Amino acid sequence: MASKDKRVQAHILVCFLAYVLWKTLGRLCRNAGLGDEPRKVLRELAQIKLSDVILPTRNGTEIRLRRLETPDAHQQILLQRLNGLAAKI
Repeated sequence: MASKDKRVQAHILVCFLAYVLWKTLGRLCRNAGLGDEPRKVLRELAQIKLSDVILPTRNGTEIRLRRLETPDAHQQILLQRLNGLAAKI
């Protein structure tokens, strides 16, 4: 099999996996009572900020602290519903 054929097959596999994940997320959202548009749920959850605080030390190394912004009330509801559903899987 030519190298190009392998790349095409790999691309098809990645596309298929993305499709399956998208449909699974849609089903999870629907079962959690969040509608059937996972794009809206992802857009809302993408608003949660994650940042790294990097502190230099005297010996030249760094301390990295990862901080997650507290989700707002709406985001907390989404997370609770998805988490409750994920626990059943």
